[in-house]
Amino acid sequence: MPSLDPVNEPPAVPQESRSGRVRAAVWTSARDLLTLERDPLPKMARPRWLAWLPHVVVVYAALMFSFLVAEQLGDHYEIRGGKVVLFSVLTGVSIVLAMFRPMAGWWLATGNAAAIAAVIAPHVGPGQAWPWMPGGLFAYAPVLLLVALRRPPRVTAEVVGLTVLATLLADVLLQPENATATSIGAGLLFGFTALLGYALQGLRLTRGKLREQQTLTEAERAQRALLEERSRIARELHDVVAHHMSVISIQAQVAPHLVDDPSEELKENLAGIRQNALEALTELRRVLGVLRSEHPEGDAGSPHHPQPTLADLDGLVENVRGAGLEVTTELAGIRRPLSPGVELTAYRIVQEALSNCLRHAPGSRVEVGIAYGPRELHLCIANSAPTRPAAPSPGAQHGLLGMRERAGMLGGELAAGPLPGGGYEVTAVLPMDPPTKKD
Repeated sequence: MPSLDPVNEPPAVPQESRSGRVRAAVWTSARDLLTLERDPLPKMARPRWLAWLPHVVVVYAALMFSFLVAEQLGDHYEIRGGKVVLFSVLTGVSIVLAMFRPMAGWWLATGNAAAIAAVIAPHVGPGQAWPWMPGGLFAYAPVLLLVALRRPPRVTAEVVGLTVLATLLADVLLQPENATATSIGAGLLFGFTALLGYALQGLRLTRGKLREQQTLTEAERAQRALLEERSRIARELHDVVAHHMSVISIQAQVAPHLVDDPSEELKENLAGIRQNALEALTELRRVLGVLRSEHPEGDAGSPHHPQPTLADLDGLVENVRGAGLEVTTELAGIRRPLSPGVELTAYRIVQEALSNCLRHAPGSRVEVGIAYGPRELHLCIANSAPTRPAAPSPGAQHGLLGMRERAGMLGGELAAGPLPGGGYEVTAVLPMDPPTKKD
């Protein structure tokens, strides 16, 4: 006896599950066929003067098949009057429409073909084709080709299947006496057209992906070249600047031991030189980290060395005082934290202005003023005339340019110029809320 163990029986598929899948498939097919969305025929990418060539070819085919349908309706089936004009115009319009809205063009072409078949049925003679005229059969192929070029293969298969099925039913059920069936010819022609459209669509998509990959490759190559150049600059900076700064630091540390009974003032000055050299090395390492990073605008610097802010201004002023300048600071308004960009820009402007005072105005008195306004931060760094000649300072005069660029990036302004009596002044106005950079 056969086993009645339910474990050995094949699992039963619920009827509701089957019907649900059928409804889903029908709904998907209906949605594919009834969509009238715009999907224009893409232009050729290159060369540019041939960009509209496919559109010109389609319009030419529409005109040619319109005249062909009109000629066959009159000469082969003896149809006269306005019907000939209407059917020929609809043939051309359906081809042109399929160039922009493929499914709408297919529906128009299908309706026009059905109307032509109904009109020529009483006029079909022995050996004449029905339901497709020879011209109508070939006029319908460009519409299917345009559908296959833009729509997914599933939709193309549905369109060709419905068209061939309708042709076969017409041949079996409605074929006039002595007429030649066209279902086989229609199936072969439309199937070949669908395969051709699918192949051309795949070729177009492949070329598009290839162009996209080439663009990405070029962008990656440019990014790699940029990183290599930045790494080279960072390496040269490290080899040259870092070496000299390290030598300065070591010499400042060793110098007191080379002098018998050095004074405290000499020790303090040498200690200040060493401290500034070490801080410069730290800053240089942070900048080199930015140069070596792939994302210099992000947190490329070391997290262990945060960006300076106005809260670090006292230490900066103390270093300058230790170098021999008399610096006074004045604060106006309510001090409050600002955005990181404003804090860093304000600090760098004050730092560069004080560095210029050290180089170009030795022995001068410097006043640093910071005013917190309702919507703007005001900076003023002014120095008096120097008390002794400044030592030669080689450079490209990039300090003021860098300060202006920093202020301009935030939407602020910076002005600099001489004062009566031989002094110099740098003023800057920075917005509290810098404008957001747009892509």
